[in-house]
Amino acid sequence: TVNADVARTPWNNDTRLLRIGLRGYDVARSERPAANLVFLVDVSGSMWSRDKLPLAKCAMAMMAEQLRPDDRISIVTYAGTTQTVLSGSHDKKDVIAALSKLESGGSTAGAAGIQLAYDAARKNMIDGGINRILLATDGDFNVGTTNREQLIEMVEREREAGISLTTLGFGTGNYNEAMMEQIADKGNGNYAYIDSPMEAWRALVDEMSSTLFTIATDVKMQVEFNPAYVSEYRLIGYENRALDEEDFDNDAVDAGEIGAGHSVTAIYEVTPVGSPAVKNDPLRYQSETPARGASEELGFLRLRYKAPGEAVSQLIETPIPVDATEANVDARFSVAIAGFGQLLQGSDYLGEWSWDDAIEIAAGAKGADSFGYRAEAVKLMRLAQSLSAE
Repeated sequence: TVNADVARTPWNNDTRLLRIGLRGYDVARSERPAANLVFLVDVSGSMWSRDKLPLAKCAMAMMAEQLRPDDRISIVTYAGTTQTVLSGSHDKKDVIAALSKLESGGSTAGAAGIQLAYDAARKNMIDGGINRILLATDGDFNVGTTNREQLIEMVEREREAGISLTTLGFGTGNYNEAMMEQIADKGNGNYAYIDSPMEAWRALVDEMSSTLFTIATDVKMQVEFNPAYVSEYRLIGYENRALDEEDFDNDAVDAGEIGAGHSVTAIYEVTPVGSPAVKNDPLRYQSETPARGASEELGFLRLRYKAPGEAVSQLIETPIPVDATEANVDARFSVAIAGFGQLLQGSDYLGEWSWDDAIEIAAGAKGADSFGYRAEAVKLMRLAQSLSAE
């Protein structure tokens, strides 16, 4: 499903926020395909601290507890050398026992570890099933630029062979988030940063279906704004996800994946025609006449995606209404998080809008937050506020 709503911008009364929500359908645990998973674990010396290898072992043990008898689990480790600790086991007790014995020590040879993990995935390949590597690490593999390019090429090649790659980040210090996210993107997987058992539960248990089972690949979203109503717009965030306009219809261009039950939110700040918030001079040749039949449309949303295993994308199109609505709980919380992200970046768009403003909106939009994720987000906002004051 795709939906869109428009509401007033909390940090600028003269602009509006367009929120676009995308959600994948749910798949019951009993209905998902069998999984061939390879736990690729960094056991180098830098992983010794409690928030690294011990937490990674805990996270993967949590996931192992949820697996079915027809799933296959392998464990590959890397430090100064690489090792296959377990290959294609159906017994969760064996998996948890093998994880408990892992210890840290030595240097990092991440690229060699990934190669061995792909070997293990191919050995236990399940036709028509989920074939995925889950990489748990705190660093950037200690590889140079040339090797990094070769690593990405390998990940892309194995992706085409049906083996995806998810990255799980732990700890701080030498952590390279950009590298972790890039590898996951190229591997048709997802990326998560895990700093607590609660976050491990969310990523690997509560959202296990979206982590493992991809329902749509190369998902692209394009918004065309109606110049009769919109003078300017900006997408908040997603700087590393932008595509050129001509890439939208090009099925050969790689894009993001959507897992079962996965949701994605994009927020645009738009400046209405005639608003005092307009910053740029009007374009000479841009028409301000609405398209035929589009007099009440703020814009037009197009979504492309491929069903798993398909090479040709499908297209969904829907108009975006002009009228602003009263933002619901989910919309308000999304806006609070978007504002929080901009506060962290020191954005010039927020004016006098403050940490207190973001916290007030988020705290009032926690809703039925049974796992406490929104409550935890509010705590993080307060922590950021105190650090900012210092």
